[in-house]
Amino acid sequence: MVQRSKEFWDNAIELCRERGWRVAEVARELGVKYQTLYGRVQKARSGEGVRAAQEPESLSDENKRLRRENERLAEELEIAKKAAAFFARHQK
Repeated sequence: MVQRSKEFWDNAIELCRERGWRVAEVARELGVKYQTLYGRVQKARSGEGVRAAQEPESLSDENKRLRRENERLAEELEIAKKAAAFFARHQK
């Protein structure tokens, strides 16, 4: 069984909740079981009130998180550019 990081699950939950993507769609794209992701989304929903009452993340933690996200997005953009170039070359 593949172990997924907390960040992986947080991102998956964010796709479902904040961006409004369907749980089944996200589960299929990420290669995880629908039931597992659905359960985690529900658990996160029930903990919303608790999270709001917690201390907000520090600026340095937020900065680290945003830098990681920026790196991930830059990587995704690079992959998309390469895919577009590949398909442009191999078009009939």
